[in-house]
Amino acid sequence: MSKASMPESVKLRLWGKAAGRCQYNACNKALWLDDLTKAEFNSAYIAHIVARSVNGPRGDKELSDKLKYDLNNLMLLCDTHHRLIDHGDEKGHSVDRLTEMKVNHEKRVEFLTSVVSDKISTVLLYGANIGGKQNPLSQKEAYVAMVPEWYPKEKDAIEIRLKNSPLKENSPGFWEFEKSVLIEHFNSQVESLIKTGQISHLSIFGIAPQPLLILLGSLVSDLVPTEIYQLHREPTTWQWLDKTEENNYLIKKPNQTKENIALVIALSGTVNNDRIYHVLGENTSIWKLTIDRPFNDFLQCRSQLSDYRNIIRNLFNEIKSVHGQEKVINVFPVMPVATAIELGRVWMPKADLPLKIYDESRDEGGFIPTLTIGK
Repeated sequence: MSKASMPESVKLRLWGKAAGRCQYNACNKALWLDDLTKAEFNSAYIAHIVARSVNGPRGDKELSDKLKYDLNNLMLLCDTHHRLIDHGDEKGHSVDRLTEMKVNHEKRVEFLTSVVSDKISTVLLYGANIGGKQNPLSQKEAYVAMVPEWYPKEKDAIEIRLKNSPLKENSPGFWEFEKSVLIEHFNSQVESLIKTGQISHLSIFGIAPQPLLILLGSLVSDLVPTEIYQLHREPTTWQWLDKTEENNYLIKKPNQTKENIALVIALSGTVNNDRIYHVLGENTSIWKLTIDRPFNDFLQCRSQLSDYRNIIRNLFNEIKSVHGQEKVINVFPVMPVATAIELGRVWMPKADLPLKIYDESRDEGGFIPTLTIGK
C-alpha cells in the first residue's frame, strides 16, 4: 500500500503507538533519523500483518479488505524488516508472530512513556584503565539495568573517562593524573549541574581501579540521592538481582591499639595480615571487614550493599573513637566496584579520619600507596 492512501488519522495513531521506531522484534530503529548522516526525515513503512490484498503476504479472503485500515493490523517498520516480512522470509513471519511483535513493542512504549518525574535519574559512567585494558562500559546496558526502578533523564549519559589512554597503574604519574582528570570532570560535568538543580538523582556505573572508585564516591558523597550499580559475572548483567542474599559480613578487630591503622576490606578475595605488615610494619592495628567465603561475584542484590554501607559507617566511627583524631586510616581494598564507590560516599570529610588508599599490584608484588583522601 502506498503511504498516501492510508488515512492520516491512522498513520498518526500508529506513529504514536510505535514511538516512531521499527516494531520488528529487537530492531527499535528510529524512523525519523538516518544513522549515518543524522539527517531527519520519514523513512518508515506502514506494513500490513494481514495483507490488504487476498493475494498479498498473509492475505485472507474475509479479513484482507476488512482490516486494511485497522490499527491492530498495521506495523511501523524500517525498510529492511518491511522487505523481510513480505519478500525475504514471508513463511517465517506468520500473523501470530507479527502480532506478538507489535503488541510487545507498543506495551513497552506505553510503559516507558508513563514514567513520572520522581523516577528520573541522571546516568554517570565512570571508567579508567585497569591493567592497561579498556573498560567495557556500555550506555545501552546501563539504561537497561535501571528500568523499572529508574529511567534515564537524558538521551546521553554523562561520561568521565579517557578513551585510548596508554597509561596503566604502574605508569609514572598514573594516579595523580587520573585523580586530577576525575576531579576536574566531576566538578564541571556533575557537581555544577547538582548545584543548579539540574541533577536530582544519580545512577552510577563504574569500572576502574578501586582507589579511583573510592575517590569518585567521596566526590558524590550525599550531594544527591544516588544508586550504585554492580556488574555481575553470573549472569552477566548490571541489574540488581531479584533475590535476597544472607549477609554474612564479619568484622575482625585488633587486640591492641598500635601506631598505624589498617582497614582491610576483603570481600572479593582473602588478604592475610602478613601482607599488611609487609607494607606498614608490625606496629599496626588491623581492622578487617570480610565475609565467610570471599569471592569476586558475591555482591548480588541491593540489601547486601545497604548493609555494607551501614557497617562501614559504624567502622569509621569506631576506629576514630579507639585511635583518636590525629591518625590516618590506611585502606587496603579487595572488593566489588559498588562497595568501593559506597566506601567513598560513606566517608565524611569533616568527621572521619583521612584515608590513604592502597592498590594491589602484581607488578610490585603487593599493595602500593596511591591516593590520599582528606587532609
